[in-house]
Amino acid sequence: MARVIELLDGPGGRRVETVDITGGAPELHPHFRFLVQEARRRDKVVIDRCNLTVLLEPGQEDTMSFLARHQVRIVASLPCYLGENVDAQRGRGVFEASIEALRRLNRIGYGRGHGLVLDLVYNPVGAALPGRQEDLQSAYDRELLTRFGIHFDRLLTMTNMPINRFRHTLAFTGRLEAYMTRLVRAFNPKTLDSLMCRSTLSIGWDGRLFDCDFNQAAGIELPRRHRTVWTLTSLADLDGEAIACSDHCYGCTAGAGSSCSGALS
Repeated sequence: MARVIELLDGPGGRRVETVDITGGAPELHPHFRFLVQEARRRDKVVIDRCNLTVLLEPGQEDTMSFLARHQVRIVASLPCYLGENVDAQRGRGVFEASIEALRRLNRIGYGRGHGLVLDLVYNPVGAALPGRQEDLQSAYDRELLTRFGIHFDRLLTMTNMPINRFRHTLAFTGRLEAYMTRLVRAFNPKTLDSLMCRSTLSIGWDGRLFDCDFNQAAGIELPRRHRTVWTLTSLADLDGEAIACSDHCYGCTAGAGSSCSGALS
């Protein structure tokens, strides 16, 4: 984390607009707040990829106020507005805890148009492409407000990437070839200019560098000599370098496209 801050202060660092912090529950890392504070001190937008339930854990009582004080944008996964669907995917009780966390975030100003941004993430269950982001947002807006009185800013849709556990499940059930065919046939060239790998650098917990979060999950490192934060002399070293690709990249280019910021076209 300290090396990341050094790189932000070096050549090319000023061009970085956003520091996006993810993980199972990044708030639990003992130096999470150090990274947030130092990035905000440099006027970077900071995103916390939050699983919501962590905000209710013992020892996290002041995490919401910390995030609000530093105007951290929260991006939280909520795969459905129906409890039975979320619990079936994430585990019993997850939906109820997520709703409670969202209510508390609303109470301190998140998702209410006061500069504290609260975005939700939707990804379909199984081997299907997400529907139109605008249509899904309208449904989420209506259902979460009507059922629970919850407000949020944007819904971001993401395609399920054929990597790791999901890929193994597809292969085990004999659906991998069909899903890959669906992604390839849905290829949309209008997504190419906005692909996140063109402007994102993903940094692993051990300092290794990747072109995107999905390559990191798949263990596909940069196809060049700069492979860790310690071999970089500056972020400018990466300008114009090649991007590592694999068949899962069709997931980002299918239909309306997919990225950590939602649909691309």
